[in-house]
Amino acid sequence: MTILEIRRHSLRKNTGGSQLSQEGVDLARRLGESMGPFAVVATSVVPRARETALAMGFAVDQEVVTLASDEEGLHAESAESQWWQADHPFAALAALIGQGGASYRYAHALAAVWRDLLTPLSHDQAALVIGHSGDLEYGLVACFPDADHRRWGRPFGCCEGARLTYANRFCAVEFLRTP
Repeated sequence: MTILEIRRHSLRKNTGGSQLSQEGVDLARRLGESMGPFAVVATSVVPRARETALAMGFAVDQEVVTLASDEEGLHAESAESQWWQADHPFAALAALIGQGGASYRYAHALAAVWRDLLTPLSHDQAALVIGHSGDLEYGLVACFPDADHRRWGRPFGCCEGARLTYANRFCAVEFLRTP
């Protein structure tokens, strides 16, 4: 089976901007020692995602641009629901996506990008995607719409994510939390 590992970028500087802090580089480096190998490494276009992959020890093969077809609608739905503050944030996000609006379209667009990364890989290969909070959760819910989202815990912290198993569809998920 093909594996997709999704991870949020590492810790960034407190002074603003998109660059990782030294603490973030160190965290990514420690995690990277026990990760991989990956046939494909993709990041968002934001520098902190690329910096995380490099600090983990992985060359970046491609940058993924994830554009919402209705960015205003997506932001409005997200701001209204504030799913990340719910007692069960993934369940709240699944309910939001289930309404079929901009959040639904965005979540499924992310899931499609992830599937496209895996399509050329053989059954024993893996891909790594370094992205951002919110994006990863949207895509994950779209990949597993019938899961018990109440059991999934909190949104991803820095360098946290999930390992997805793919065999013509996403069929299993393992959460990767940092201590």
